[in-house]
Amino acid sequence: MNSQVEETLLLEKRSRGPYTGDGSVDINGDPALKHKTGNWRACPFILGNECSERLAYYGIATNLVTYLTNKLHEGNASAARNVTTWQGTCYLAPLIGAVLADAYWGRYRTIAVFSTIYFIGMCTLTLSASIPALKPPSCVGSFCPVATPAQYAIFFFGLYLIALGTGGIKPCVSSFGADQFDDTDRRERVKKGSFFNWFYFSINIGALISSSLLVWVQDNLGWGLGFGIPTVFMGLAIISFLSGTSLYRFQKPGGSPLTRICQVVVASLRKWNLELPRDSSLLYELPNKTSAIEGSRKLEHSDELKFLDKAALVTDLESKNDGFSDPWRLCSVTQVEELKILIRMFPIWATGIVFSAVYAQMSTMFVEQGMVMDTTIGSFTIPPASLSTFDVFSVIVWVPIYDRFLVPVARKFTGIESGFSELQRMGIGLFISILSMIAAALVETKRLQVAKDLGLVNHGEVVPISIFWQIPQYVLVGASEIFTFIGQLEFFYDQSPDAMRSLCSALALLTTALGNYLSSFILTIVTTITTKGGKPGWIPDNLNEGHLDHFFLLIAGLSLLNLLVYIFCAKNYKCKKAS
Repeated sequence: MNSQVEETLLLEKRSRGPYTGDGSVDINGDPALKHKTGNWRACPFILGNECSERLAYYGIATNLVTYLTNKLHEGNASAARNVTTWQGTCYLAPLIGAVLADAYWGRYRTIAVFSTIYFIGMCTLTLSASIPALKPPSCVGSFCPVATPAQYAIFFFGLYLIALGTGGIKPCVSSFGADQFDDTDRRERVKKGSFFNWFYFSINIGALISSSLLVWVQDNLGWGLGFGIPTVFMGLAIISFLSGTSLYRFQKPGGSPLTRICQVVVASLRKWNLELPRDSSLLYELPNKTSAIEGSRKLEHSDELKFLDKAALVTDLESKNDGFSDPWRLCSVTQVEELKILIRMFPIWATGIVFSAVYAQMSTMFVEQGMVMDTTIGSFTIPPASLSTFDVFSVIVWVPIYDRFLVPVARKFTGIESGFSELQRMGIGLFISILSMIAAALVETKRLQVAKDLGLVNHGEVVPISIFWQIPQYVLVGASEIFTFIGQLEFFYDQSPDAMRSLCSALALLTTALGNYLSSFILTIVTTITTKGGKPGWIPDNLNEGHLDHFFLLIAGLSLLNLLVYIFCAKNYKCKKAS
């Protein structure tokens, strides 16, 4: 108890000093001065980068299913699978960027390098949509020429360069922004929680411009210009990020987190037949207050997963033969606790996959549903993909309400500085996501009924029901994002070991990848099962013959089951403790 009090007093003393207490440095590698670096003074450049980069990303992603169906002449199910597979890859690639950032380059350099790759991909995509020889000819009547292998290759080469580029950026930007706030300073720690809200706000400002202006440009002025504008904004994202270099705080890379994980597993297996001491203080740890891991504070020993503690068990042989220098035989308690934290986080992480499958519907099945609804207001035609604007509006409205009003009110009841704990926040979002799928199913049920009443079932015609009936499902998805996605950002940053923050951010993004892959998998299974015997299936090219409402209800049912699992996991989760 006395040691904890001493540590608290030490942290308070650090927070009152001129330098940060979390080990961060400035661009020259010197200890970071509080009054010259970091805090909100550095954040506009990071938020500007994120806003511009997300505008570029959503400028491609939001309307990609339309480009694939109308310009590359793919079928509905094939186009939806290609979109979700690509989006899944965009959120799988962060594992590459995270390992490079945590182990070797640091977050700043990783962002700069992968932003360049991203920009090259954007240029390639723009060329493929602008040069006639790089895309198939337009349809002639009902005949639509198929894209050649070369045309497909160039288009998807640019598309997957973007996936690689965003993979290097995404796990680092939110963590790099949070690094600008000193964990040992109570005032800065509170500001960090607010940063995540405004970080997500910046994402959606970029998404708003993409889902409204850029979608209209793509549908009405051409795809070359529609892809060219996001390319320019990606260039602006790079300029914005580099402009703040002198103000940033940097965390030193701590070596490969994957190597440290493997070392703990190997060391514990080597000693599987040895008994642990009852006193955990006998386990190996450095005697001073610094950790053996660069850029990381020490972690307190926990009583869970005791088998892994054997990696920190000092044997007589190691004592005699200087075995302390071989990390494949002996690991510190902090290193062991890193792996324990990842294992404890795994069930919470896994429950985010189904939520991401719900989110994936917004850029696939929601758009295809909107394409067979009435999209006109007088003489003006609304691009179906632009309805995602209402998701963005929902986020933009909810962020300030949550940050300025809901948090202070919730704080009075929960006693938690941030109003809700990260786990509570994520749970609320999972519940709202179920409502969004139910709303989408109800709209589709109504649309199919109108199609039946008017005799349009056997015709692939637009059903005269306004596309604005889709607004509630988009708004509900937006509300669920505010709780779940931002809760994930906070959870995976705060609960992760110091030297694994990029990796844990990548794991959070991986749920989005797996959610998109899960959506693709469900689409494939549903199509296979429901088209047996020559039936049109739930999701045929003519949606008037299908049952998209059944698909939405299936996703809602999976989401409900997922919520129940999440509640169980969240109740049993134990937070990390830094020593």
